[in-house]
Amino acid sequence: MSAPVTVRAATRRLVGLTALRWLPVGLTTPIMVLLAQSRGLTLAEIGLLFTVHGAVVILLELPTGGLADVLGRRPVVIAGAVLHLVSCVVYATATSTAGFLVGVLLLGLGRVLDSGPVEAWYVDTVHALDPDADVAPGLAKHSAADGGGLALGAVVGGFLPGLLGGGNALAVPYLAAAVLDLVFIAAVLRLLTEDRPPREGSARAALAGGLRALPSTVGGAVRLSVTDGPMRLVLLLTALGGVGLVACELLGPVRFSELAGDRDDGAAVYGVVLAVSFAAAAVGAVAAPAMRRLLRGSTRAACAVLSVLGGLSLAVLAGPDLLLVAATGFVLHYVAHGAAWPLLSAVLHTRVTAAHRATAVSAMSLAMALGGIIGNLAVPPLVAHSGLDAGFLAVAVVVGLGAIACLWLPRTTVREPAVVTGRAEVGY
Repeated sequence: MSAPVTVRAATRRLVGLTALRWLPVGLTTPIMVLLAQSRGLTLAEIGLLFTVHGAVVILLELPTGGLADVLGRRPVVIAGAVLHLVSCVVYATATSTAGFLVGVLLLGLGRVLDSGPVEAWYVDTVHALDPDADVAPGLAKHSAADGGGLALGAVVGGFLPGLLGGGNALAVPYLAAAVLDLVFIAAVLRLLTEDRPPREGSARAALAGGLRALPSTVGGAVRLSVTDGPMRLVLLLTALGGVGLVACELLGPVRFSELAGDRDDGAAVYGVVLAVSFAAAAVGAVAAPAMRRLLRGSTRAACAVLSVLGGLSLAVLAGPDLLLVAATGFVLHYVAHGAAWPLLSAVLHTRVTAAHRATAVSAMSLAMALGGIIGNLAVPPLVAHSGLDAGFLAVAVVVGLGAIACLWLPRTTVREPAVVTGRAEVGY
């Protein structure tokens, strides 16, 4: 298929590819812990697996973003999808900690490979069609497709084991996810077109050349992150978003178990609330451009309002012991998080050129992962000492204070001609 000839056509491809990418992830999310427990793993061992996954993301997020910049978006996306497919099969058939560890390692490798290339392809395609285009509306739809795919997958993945029954029913969502990965790969081959000059020599030689170019590509992105003020703010606010998600993902299940009165009932309630929250994040992403228009086109004002909403929603989870109230706070936090992401992404893309775009997107994912790790290290001791409500309130304050940093963001995300800042080329 030829390259898209309009911004709308490029956006449709972005939305379709994003939904297909996250649907299989949503399928496996509700049963990841349950499947490992059914095969004999303890919660401590499962926690170790998640730590390994986070370490893989931290170590490889930037280098793999650079790989996409120098080798091309499509081959890296396909490699990530293949690794995700294999990880699903390994995880579905694992019977020991070692087996699950292999599955998680493959999952992490796939995650870092495809965390930025599709978005980078979209921005480059849009700018090639219209150099002055604002990519925020398209990125909002991208985030909506992300949340929508996760939500649909979580609902289906949560119900599949109960519908099918049997001793291995918990593995079925993983096998279904592997099949969907094949569909995604086919879609990438057809839809993700790149206008790159043909390479001479073998694929091995091209890969070797790409790897040799990685240090300079990653170095340029790191220098930009350090020297460019708006870029630093974007990464800081993204890290705060990662801390906020820790409160939801780490403390949320405990809170809903308390409110439901039973661990099993709490898990079921949490699964439903999580699916609704994924959908709410998609709604927030779609509403982000409209919200910015209401605030006279100010990106900084919109992000500040969303930071305050994110903090207040977490504080609600420490409030009255009412399931509906807690669920409302949980969902509103995902609305705020989903709406903030495309606005921050749009700021990020005004600060970089195509040569470092996928690397910069990976830097944003890295900041999110670092925020999550900091939260995972700091929040549990606080909860153990002062209680669950104190944990929610502390994270609420941290997220809410992000509104101050938002006031120094650029007011708009309209792209202007590139300039040079320090040693890195920046597109304003």
